[in-house]
Amino acid sequence: MALLEIGAYSNVLEMEVSFNVLLPQATKKTAGTATRGVTEDIPVLYLLHGMGQNHSIWLRKSSIERYASHHEIAVVMPSTDLGFYTDTTYDMKYWQYISEELPKIVHEFFPQITYKREKTFAAGLSMGGYGAVKLGLLKPDNFAAVASLSGAVYFNDIENFLAVRDAAYWEGVLGPFDQFMTSKNNPSQMLKDFIASGKMSPRFFLACGTEDGLHPASQYMAHKMRQAEMPVTFEDGPGQHDWVFWDQWIQRVLVWMLEEKPGEN
Repeated sequence: MALLEIGAYSNVLEMEVSFNVLLPQATKKTAGTATRGVTEDIPVLYLLHGMGQNHSIWLRKSSIERYASHHEIAVVMPSTDLGFYTDTTYDMKYWQYISEELPKIVHEFFPQITYKREKTFAAGLSMGGYGAVKLGLLKPDNFAAVASLSGAVYFNDIENFLAVRDAAYWEGVLGPFDQFMTSKNNPSQMLKDFIASGKMSPRFFLACGTEDGLHPASQYMAHKMRQAEMPVTFEDGPGQHDWVFWDQWIQRVLVWMLEEKPGEN
């Protein structure tokens, strides 16, 4: 695998941005590696970070490079700071950047990475789990499957928000609380709008540790997706909101994304 840190200009954000890319490389087999080195039409995973993190975190806290090498998949790890994968009220269009501009930049720099929906995936942890589900619901034509680990995918109690950060922050990234139930940034509203659209659904995978405070959120979202007869898998197991859980479960996510047949749940 090749590891590249890209510095580029975002016309959407009007600022320099950084993202990391893991890219399969044709190499001789050496100790600890077994890749054949796919060099064209490479499957790609857009892998999103959580709150307080950035594009470097998956490389620093997990063994994602080793897992990606085994599966011969490219991994793109961007940063949206604390923007919660939204077009904020203070005019930072992080959602437009992640969902529209970033893939164009990636394909400009790396034409060997696939454009094909059936080989394009998204995943993330916590805030990034929210971002991945959002990509699946709002950009279903672009992704074959998306996965959320410990995702913030159900917003039902303002007090839970305020325990993490103050109201000014949340209203900056998500919009006014008094309008939030019908906001385009509310996962429940996204799901309703997606169901009404009649579009083909990506496969969804939601997982969370049983000791994680966000466990009910993943459980509830999976339940609502099942009610809508969407292809969704929900799994849980011992674990908290930490890298022990995320490093273990991103391995399961990669197997599910690349080897499970469409429609299985």
